[in-house]
Amino acid sequence: MITTAPTSTKRVVYLRCISCGHEPELWQIAPQCEECGGLLEVARDLSRYDAASLRADWEARRGGLAARDRSGVWRFREMVAPLEPEDMVARGEGNTGLYAAPGLADWAGVGDLRLKHEGENPTGSFKDRGMTAGVSVARRLGVGTVACASTGNTSASLASYAAMAGMSCVVLVPRGKTSAAKLGQAVAYGAKTLSIRGDFDLALALLQKLAPELGLYVLNSVNPWRLEGQKTIMLETLEALAWEAPDWIALPGGNLGNTSAFSKALVEMKELGLIDRLPRIAVTQAEGAAPFAAAYAAGWSVLRPVEAETIATAIRIGDPVNYPKASAGVRALDGVVTTVSDSEIMDAKALVDRMGVGCEPSSAAGIAGIRKLRAAGIIEKEASVVAVLTGHLLKDPDATWAYHTGSNPHANPLAAVDADERSIRAAMEVL
Repeated sequence: MITTAPTSTKRVVYLRCISCGHEPELWQIAPQCEECGGLLEVARDLSRYDAASLRADWEARRGGLAARDRSGVWRFREMVAPLEPEDMVARGEGNTGLYAAPGLADWAGVGDLRLKHEGENPTGSFKDRGMTAGVSVARRLGVGTVACASTGNTSASLASYAAMAGMSCVVLVPRGKTSAAKLGQAVAYGAKTLSIRGDFDLALALLQKLAPELGLYVLNSVNPWRLEGQKTIMLETLEALAWEAPDWIALPGGNLGNTSAFSKALVEMKELGLIDRLPRIAVTQAEGAAPFAAAYAAGWSVLRPVEAETIATAIRIGDPVNYPKASAGVRALDGVVTTVSDSEIMDAKALVDRMGVGCEPSSAAGIAGIRKLRAAGIIEKEASVVAVLTGHLLKDPDATWAYHTGSNPHANPLAAVDADERSIRAAMEVL
């Protein structure tokens, strides 16, 4: 029997505005504070939990038959949402691989590098962890229609989980700025897909303005329950490392949901006694979409939105809504924020792909960032690093094809040969 969950959720799990401190009802439709418009967070009285019991229960659930127990999100449900089993919409999310990458570690210049591959989730990205939580809460709320703005992965994931939950789904995507592979997922899963003449930031602003009028439950990462699901990436990673924290956690930065979720998870784990020290965090943005990096370089004085442009479409975001949470998280973990060029992203991606692991371009930003930070002496030579790959290789096949058919350092071009034995033998001689 699982015994670690408190018998009452009153004041054990609650919502709190990070700006004004207002504590609204736990189960409310509005994703932001109705007093000041600030971001809400899910807060917990962590003194009500015992670390040893949590670890034992989380491990025991992996052998269960129920989908919620096998889920790499709901297995950690004490740290996600206080829902009844019938509200949990699970489809095998989480339980993603943590891969040793010694060759990539040598290239980056660090002592140990491991890749947490969130592209192995059901719809091919980390978004499934947040969406299983968000859609499950939507079911608890009795919501009929869920919605998001998206650069691609969010819409694919929300459309899938909404379909499983029997909900209507509306997604707004920037026209001509979304990979067909990602857009095809949203369409296939049945979402009402609106292609707008504008970028992601405009799509999200429009959605937030219209949601109350249209009765939409917004499931972008402005929704605090989304981040609770994404926290499990860190819980699962540290569990796989026997609760020994690495020196660094590295990840790409776009709308900064993962930056916020990871820092929250790690601080909570330290307070609970699940880990005995905090790792540092390294967030990497593409040079053409780097408002967070600019704010970091300016001492967090102000976030200045930019018109974002990068080949890494998943992080092509110029006005990240989670800036307040993410900036606080970076400070709490003594973190750093850097930028890399699109060519550095694609070179790093080619090396990840060559391992047989593979990732979409945005994932590789974090890998390129590790190398840059090591060259600058910020990450130590013998450091242990866990890099989170956020999306699957097949999320953006056009970018992969363009790289390998161009004049790039790690390109693996097709070899055109005549249809005869001699030509094939000759081609094989250069392997």
